[in-house]
Amino acid sequence: MQEWHIYQGHGVPHDGIARLPAPPPWRDMTKGGENDHDVERSAPRARAYQSDPHIVDAVNAALLLRRPLLVTGRPGTGKSTLAHHVARELGLGRVLSWPVTSRTTLKDGLYTYDAIGRLREAGRVAAAHTRPASEPPPHAEERSDIGTYLRLGPLGTALLPSRRPRVLLVDELDKSDIDLPNDLLHVFEEGEFVIPELVRLAKEPIVDVLTDDPGGVATVARGQVRCGEFPFVVITSNGEREFPAAFLRRCVRLELPEPDMEKLTRIVEAHLGSGATDRARHLIETFLRNRDEGLLSTDQLLNAIFLSRGNGTAENREELVRMLLRPLGPGT
Repeated sequence: MQEWHIYQGHGVPHDGIARLPAPPPWRDMTKGGENDHDVERSAPRARAYQSDPHIVDAVNAALLLRRPLLVTGRPGTGKSTLAHHVARELGLGRVLSWPVTSRTTLKDGLYTYDAIGRLREAGRVAAAHTRPASEPPPHAEERSDIGTYLRLGPLGTALLPSRRPRVLLVDELDKSDIDLPNDLLHVFEEGEFVIPELVRLAKEPIVDVLTDDPGGVATVARGQVRCGEFPFVVITSNGEREFPAAFLRRCVRLELPEPDMEKLTRIVEAHLGSGATDRARHLIETFLRNRDEGLLSTDQLLNAIFLSRGNGTAENREELVRMLLRPLGPGT
């Protein structure tokens, strides 16, 4: 049994978890949280991001033009991390993240409304306040509680009026239903949307609603949300589908190539220190050879380097590397 093994497989209870070492910097879950809106949790990968001149140009073009940045590239090229890197450098706070699936709709990103929950609560309150016929009804101008049951999504929160733009990450748009890119056109073009449930409250034009930020509350007037500064929007795609021309013309497009030897070296040094590359140069070379034969992600390389440092015998470390650097995809 290897000395570094926490789980030993013999089934006899023991407190091996007490020997569990610190996690890799990019997997440290102890940082961040509700109070600082997870900015610190994303800081390690944001600090380690390696930008190139063409990336800098594309980001600045999107910022100046107030257009979304559509970032395309294979898994592990740093598409999502770019949003965190920009937010950290420009001091724009917590990144609003909207992961997209095949079931995602535009409304999911804008807001959610728990109509059933509100109806049930209204029924409980009405039952508790049943009055005799001789008593007057509740005051007609009493404010409703609709804001408690309405929460702005990541996109809706990004479009709230503010002096500084928010950063919104729309992750893996190519996984979406075919209609979602077109559904986004008006929102991205006008920087606004309407909440019908609030528009109908003619006697209550001002409502406080929940936001996508932990503990966040925003005031919405007459059911309309309109940004003051257009958010910096990073839309990622793995290149698995084509987007409509009407959508593409509203975006600044950036293609991220797979990192070469020089960039991989900078990435490893940023995450694990300058001494790590000398010890792991052969792993980087192995990674590049394996990548030529099948899809590999940069975080697989980081995992292999982190776990192979002084853990186990040379034979055992080689087996770890083979396990961690297996190409991604079916049958591999």
